[in-house]
Amino acid sequence: MNLPNILTLSRIIMIPVFVVIFYLPVGWSYLVSAAIFGLAAATDWLDGYLARKLDQSTPFGAFLDPVADKLMVAVALAVLIEEHSAILLTIPATVIIGREIVISALREWMAEIGSRNSVAVSYIGKIKTTAQMCAIVGLLAFPPGVLWANVALVLLYIAATLTLWSMGLYLKAAWTDLFPQKASGEADSHTS
Repeated sequence: MNLPNILTLSRIIMIPVFVVIFYLPVGWSYLVSAAIFGLAAATDWLDGYLARKLDQSTPFGAFLDPVADKLMVAVALAVLIEEHSAILLTIPATVIIGREIVISALREWMAEIGSRNSVAVSYIGKIKTTAQMCAIVGLLAFPPGVLWANVALVLLYIAATLTLWSMGLYLKAAWTDLFPQKASGEADSHTS
């Protein structure tokens, strides 16, 4: 167990704390839950940075980091959907959660066949993650209709759009592994 892995585990531990605080019947619950989510997002960046800087990357950390990220984001989006019951929030949140499920399954399958590197994290994915984290913090902190909540909702739509774009890039990179005969058959028909 090293510091990057401890930070990753702390994100998972923060999930139930985040949920309990979000639902407390007190005026400060949304701001504090937003702060907890923001702290979790910061540890996501920090654990990766420290793992590289201190040369402490481990197979356990490589497995746990994306799990912690996806759990935290999915839970935060789920409580926001439940709390606000708004179609404008539900649509991008569902796109983001659905994409995470598809890409996680794709990465697992690609790892099984030894092609994990063809679905590595892209630059667009990093921009998407930044927009998504900022959007969720804003949506947690501010009630619907407030200017900053509207800005956060726009950011969530940007994140959802980038989510679909990056998913397309992942699927394109994995296409020949997903459909090996069809891809080679199409190549043959284009050369004739």
